Amino acid sequence: MKRQHGFTLLEVLGALALLALLLVGVYAGVRSAIHGVRSGSAAIARVDQIGSAQRFLRSELAQVLAQPIARDDNGRPVFFTGSEHEMRYVAPLPGYLGKLGPQLQELKLVDDGKGAQRLELSLALLPPDGQPPKPLGEPQVLLDHIKSGCFSYRGRDAQNHELPWSEDWADGSRLPQLVRIRLQAQGGYGWPELDVPLRVDASAAVGRVGLLPGSMMPLGGGR
Repeated sequence: MKRQHGFTLLEVLGALALLALLLVGVYAGVRSAIHGVRSGSAAIARVDQIGSAQRFLRSELAQVLAQPIARDDNGRPVFFTGSEHEMRYVAPLPGYLGKLGPQLQELKLVDDGKGAQRLELSLALLPPDGQPPKPLGEPQVLLDHIKSGCFSYRGRDAQNHELPWSEDWADGSRLPQLVRIRLQAQGGYGWPELDVPLRVDASAAVGRVGLLPGSMMPLGGGR
């Protein structure tokens, strides 16, 4: 009778070891692929977030209205306030968000408590009877994970002299002609420098909310 041969224990252990190495290699490859997909999705989402924030800010700042938000010490209407990390103005929101009419918007860079900053937008209604603005919900985060940032402004003074870029807009009775938003996002994501021209000349539209320069009719008719 012929003798039947089987696998020795050493051969079985060797086969199991090779199988384990193969499974480890497959797992590492799958894990690396998943990580790459997640990283790519996160990068796309971050770029989309930055792009959406820029489009929203460009649209809103371009529609700033010459509508008073306060009065200064001399009783003059204040249309715009701006500092290095905060600005306030009136503008209409797009689409269904603007059903309540033009709203006081406050754009602010705030500390997120984790060593970075976030860009927040707060909305409020301006009652027609002159009462204080009524906040609409909680501030909305337009962009987070910001390493550093600032706002700056450029325009003309009361004598129509051109003013240089400044991180403080002192004369709230006039609107700046340009608003610049500089941000540096964490993770190496770029924020193209955003310069937005304001379409309304507050000095020419006092008492005529939201009029564009040159849109005022001369006294005595529309001839």
